Amino acid sequence: MFSRRMLLGSAGATLLAGTARAQQAYPDRPIRLICPYPAGGATDVLTRILADGMRERLGQPVVVENRSGAGGNIGVDAVAKSAPDGYVLGTAPVGNFLINPFLYPSMPYDPVRDLTPVSLAFEVPNVAVVSEKFVPARTLKDFMAWAKAKKGGVVYGTSGVGTSAHLCSELLFKRAGVACTHVPFRSAAQVIPAMLSGDVDFAIDNLASYAGIIQQGQMTALGMTTAERWPTMPQVPTMEEAGVPDFVLTAWSTLIGPAGLPEPVQERLSAAVQSVAADPTIQQRFLQAGGQALATTPAGARARMDRERPMWKEMVELSGARMD
Repeated sequence: MFSRRMLLGSAGATLLAGTARAQQAYPDRPIRLICPYPAGGATDVLTRILADGMRERLGQPVVVENRSGAGGNIGVDAVAKSAPDGYVLGTAPVGNFLINPFLYPSMPYDPVRDLTPVSLAFEVPNVAVVSEKFVPARTLKDFMAWAKAKKGGVVYGTSGVGTSAHLCSELLFKRAGVACTHVPFRSAAQVIPAMLSGDVDFAIDNLASYAGIIQQGQMTALGMTTAERWPTMPQVPTMEEAGVPDFVLTAWSTLIGPAGLPEPVQERLSAAVQSVAADPTIQQRFLQAGGQALATTPAGARARMDRERPMWKEMVELSGARMD
């Protein structure tokens, strides 16, 4: 009996030691990082910058895989259904945590139950823009006056129903009492030509999509949805400076894994993201792409989600948006 106990104890100790070594060695092979949106978009570009920084710090390839569709739900669901070993991760924008649950009648995953938020990773502000050629206003105040006087109201374009661009636009125009018509496109790349041809009057969408066209002088930036002026466009006022208080709304993304991700793996990944966000060279890459690096603990990521959930729910309800 004594020998049997010793044997079992030895086997248990060996198993625990093996588990500890595996966690300490993480990662020992390439990591898949799923981006739930198409290649070339803001989330994809910023995810690839994050992947480069993580690769340097983790010592393993971090391979970005685009799995888009259903407002990002397809890619995030792939992460949720993966093994909780840290080798399949993803970047999930705010919509996948705090908008889609109120937008879709059913979801393939539960964002609270089925996912582990490891760290906030980056954020992108929305910028309000109009065409230089077709809209005479050069300030948000003048635009609102022009919009109220415009017969039939204004036409605004977004990159889709239920996006932060859609919700921000509806909130802005309902607060101002401006009649508006929403025209959803598949992406900002389709909204921009419509604005430049005069078919769409206004957009408020990710800076990453509009920075180039603003810098070319073909569009006027009327306001930024940030608490402070954006580093790469200090000439653009915040929405509060432009006359719209309580309008700080950024589209942030979180590094995620499936539920059950071991705490040592979470800590390793969170530390890597924090190191990425503290690197001045990588910070500049994010800014040039229209975003900003973020980093938190897993608890910090959950805290922001809990804090903003009521706000995004209210915005979805206000917009009347549904994806049936």
